Amino acid sequence: MNRAAICCAAGILSLTSIAYSQDSKVFHGEVSDSQCAMNVHSLTHSHQEMLKSKGLMGGTSAECTTHCAKQMGGEFVLAAGKQVYHLDNQAEAGRFAGQRVKISGTLNAKTKTIHVAKTEPEN
Repeated sequence: MNRAAICCAAGILSLTSIAYSQDSKVFHGEVSDSQCAMNVHSLTHSHQEMLKSKGLMGGTSAECTTHCAKQMGGEFVLAAGKQVYHLDNQAEAGRFAGQRVKISGTLNAKTKTIHVAKTEPEN
């Protein structure tokens, strides 16, 4: 490969990594289930209403989230205030069910889906 081709390839790679890093963001919120977060079963965007009214959902936000996502046809989502984001890595999200987290990843604004790079508990 000649010197000009190497310089061109290096330039393209650096532009690609700059573009990726600009798209990568950190999102804060609670790993919830789509039913509670999108008001299918809850009018308050939270688990509190479901935990009070139905013993089947469990006694904690984590139990409610897991039950709705695995038994009621829902999916794990990130509830960030009034925003609800779909998560592309359901197995990873399930590990943090009902917890406040920070998720590093890229957002597909059209589908409101976060491509999850990393999830960690929020302190």
